[in-house]
Amino acid sequence: MMKTLSCFNASDIRGVVGDNLTPDIAWQIGKAFGEWMKPGTVVMGRDNRLSGERLQHALTAGLCSAGVSVLDLGMTGTEEVYFATSALNAGAGIQVTASHNPANYNGMKIVLRGSLPFGNENGLGHLAQQAVLYTPPAVFSGHASPCCQRDSYIHHILSFISPDKLKKLTIVVNAGNGMAGQTVDAIERCLSDMGAQATLIKLNHLPDGRFPKGPPNPLLPENRHETAHAVRINRAHLGVAFDGDFDRCFLFDENGDAVENYYLTGLLAECFLNKHPGATIVHDPRLIWETESAVNRAGGKTVCARAGHAYIKNAMRRHNAVYGGESSGHHYFRDFFFCDSGMIPWLLLWELMSVTGEPLSALIRARREAFPCPDELNFRITSVPQVLEAVYHHYCSQAREVDRFDGLSMSFSHWRFNLRASDTEPLLRLNLETRVDKRLLAEKTAELSGLIKRAGFCGD
Repeated sequence: MMKTLSCFNASDIRGVVGDNLTPDIAWQIGKAFGEWMKPGTVVMGRDNRLSGERLQHALTAGLCSAGVSVLDLGMTGTEEVYFATSALNAGAGIQVTASHNPANYNGMKIVLRGSLPFGNENGLGHLAQQAVLYTPPAVFSGHASPCCQRDSYIHHILSFISPDKLKKLTIVVNAGNGMAGQTVDAIERCLSDMGAQATLIKLNHLPDGRFPKGPPNPLLPENRHETAHAVRINRAHLGVAFDGDFDRCFLFDENGDAVENYYLTGLLAECFLNKHPGATIVHDPRLIWETESAVNRAGGKTVCARAGHAYIKNAMRRHNAVYGGESSGHHYFRDFFFCDSGMIPWLLLWELMSVTGEPLSALIRARREAFPCPDELNFRITSVPQVLEAVYHHYCSQAREVDRFDGLSMSFSHWRFNLRASDTEPLLRLNLETRVDKRLLAEKTAELSGLIKRAGFCGD
């Protein structure tokens, strides 16, 4: 079997700095990508992790050694790299980031011309094999030309809404010491010039690559308290928390309650279907019933794709889907090059709340009551196949549907679950939903959790 680099996964590159991701490895990746893909020009950016500059420098040197020209956006968000790659018609774009992972991680997200995702479906695994064939030089040398596309990016983001419809709301914005703060400031200035204003309560706004408040991952329940508290004490209309590279945002209603991205997917799907009747919506298999119900009501079509940004984006392109949503907090837009954005969703909700006069809690109440679900549960286990088989054999005689499309999904008359291994962390993720019955939800959540722990010899 050919040797590969262990920092590669199905959708991107992610590793522990100094362990399976080093400047030497970054150079090898750059050299191999340039020699094999021959992109001509690569747009590059990085988040604010302390290791980012060293890795970007080595990656640039590897690309340049293969004859590639590099345009450097500097410290930026992942979606700004997606935008610039298409706006400049570059051959590829690379963001040096580990997104929501702890501070000792870093990685790379790669797109090809037109912001086409680069994953295992179109060669990422082959790149992992090619990179090990190159020997890094003793000294890295390579030049990147500075490039700025932020103003163009901001104007494109704001094209998704009508600024003249925005009412002045109080909004808590938690950048998590990641990259979102500077972009939120730019959006705020641009909207103000257009006559639209908000009172923004800014938390952890300045980039800090040490992430003193913990991993920049608002999906973790322990990371939600600060935003929720700020919404309540400031009597805000909306709360927004971003992950490190801000390609995901997480919303809080006016009561400070976190809103599951599952329900936002159905809500945003209906918004887009009102403008694009009969269009296609893409979703992942973790939670599906509410999305299918919402899209059916609005006269659209649904397509289920494997979880992970490369799979969702490819499915959206194949079906020309107008919008796609993942339970993990990624939201994808056809008019944003089929890419995910953490900035567009909260702006769309600001507009929707302004137009309807409804608070966010009212906009999602019926969805939450019809299809209750708990937060995603994560387990560290010794063997994924062993756990999946144990769970399957426990429930197979009762299940109405069994699907191994992405992990293990099993559906019953009034509840369903999806159990799948994470692509980016050594975790098994459990998502469960029911129809109306919260008692059944609690019962099955406890039952499945116990079964997984017994089968996997794991710790939480």
